Amino acid sequence: MTAADSVPEPSASTGERVMPLVDHLAELRNRLIWSVLAIAAGAAAGFAVSEPIIAILRAPLPPELPLVVTSVGDAFAIRLRIAVVAGVILAMPVLLWHLWRFIAPGLTAGERRAILPWIPAALAFFVLGVSIAYIVMPFATEFLLSFVGDELTPLLSVREYFDFVTTLFLAFGILMEFPILLIGLSKVGIVTSERLRRARRMAILGIAIFAAVATPGGDLVSPAALGLTLYVLFELTTLVIARAGR
Repeated sequence: MTAADSVPEPSASTGERVMPLVDHLAELRNRLIWSVLAIAAGAAAGFAVSEPIIAILRAPLPPELPLVVTSVGDAFAIRLRIAVVAGVILAMPVLLWHLWRFIAPGLTAGERRAILPWIPAALAFFVLGVSIAYIVMPFATEFLLSFVGDELTPLLSVREYFDFVTTLFLAFGILMEFPILLIGLSKVGIVTSERLRRARRMAILGIAIFAAVATPGGDLVSPAALGLTLYVLFELTTLVIARAGR
């Protein structure tokens, strides 16, 4: 337990405790420090197993297509990037926990009881997003390479390829958190199912734009898969909120 965890929470019996701004910023600092340490620990583990990870991420490419190192630091840079992405993925339970502990004192007891069960669901959605990215990745690379033709010779930079892959993983994982955000906002009365239904057209437009911007590579498969998944989750989230009477 950290010092920040010992901060008294508001309760109906004792009254609300207003945290001074300095204490609030100090708690935020402590939460960020623990989050960074968790990412660093995960990154160290990811760096240690970077070789098998590289082999897994390299698998969607044709075996005869080489990945070219174009600068002396590329080999180290891709291992470092893979380590950071792995660190974020492995540290996600800790990140979600500290995010919850930071916002919980600002909620009522009823709001905390309503939102707390969705914290593990946020982790599950992040894992789901990363899994979808891994499934989509071979189709995305095949689609992009299909435009090479006989007149062009593919010569892929190892840094650009792994930048594409790791960004794809993080984009899918993070954007899959938006249903949990909507449910959390509904629990505190900011969002209702009726508002979501009225905003459906704008939501579809926003999903399409976010999916296109968040997915690298310029292929059609990645944004289409992400956009379709987000839209299905949007409709399911609206249904869940409606069934909860909001």
